Amino acid sequence: MERGSGVALWRQIVDRIRHGIADASLVQDGRLQPETSLAALFGVNRHTVRSAIAALVQEGFLYVEQGRGTFVRDTRRISYALGPRTRFSTNLEGQAREAHTVLLEHAIVAASAQVAEVLGLEMGDDVLKMDVLGEADGKRISRATHWFSAARFPELVRYYEETGSITSALSRCGIKDYVRRSTGVSARHAETSTLGDLALAPGAIVLVTTAINETPDGEAIQFSETLFPADRVELLVGQDR
Repeated sequence: MERGSGVALWRQIVDRIRHGIADASLVQDGRLQPETSLAALFGVNRHTVRSAIAALVQEGFLYVEQGRGTFVRDTRRISYALGPRTRFSTNLEGQAREAHTVLLEHAIVAASAQVAEVLGLEMGDDVLKMDVLGEADGKRISRATHWFSAARFPELVRYYEETGSITSALSRCGIKDYVRRSTGVSARHAETSTLGDLALAPGAIVLVTTAINETPDGEAIQFSETLFPADRVELLVGQDR
């Protein structure tokens, strides 16, 4: 453990436990080693270990059975393809019994310089901002922010609420097909504002994609930033499902 590093010990232990589960060094038959063993292994007190376990329970990564111990939930990750025709529902086919997206909020906002450049607008023009949560079998697997030209798509939110799908909503707006112009991928610690939406503990890592979708004739129609919990989703770049 790195004391004095600026990262709380319990957060460091969260990462160590994740790795120990991944390589099976800290689990047997799905059960995590006892708190006393973990405290001795990491050189900390049991309270610190409990804080780490509580964070992983909050994330849904672990669960506790009274009198039996702490167990690992199904940790299979969703494989999410990032290809020319990336679609949420198609990505989840064969991997989840039930998958859907939920509109968290939406608003008309002034286009930032970045959004305006991508969508071919003037800075300050009205854009529709939609925050959308993606779930698969009850697990929160993505939180996306999408920007669209408000003038180009005045009914997009209504169509989304009726269909539950951005692809279907765009189709009702006359966009029958679109492709991915580009996708950028990075990773960072989840910000406080997104921890609750994705049911994450402080210090959790999220994979971040920034994407531009365009019509087949090259008109940019959508700019998005999507966050994926790194322990629930793996990204397959350059592939379609």
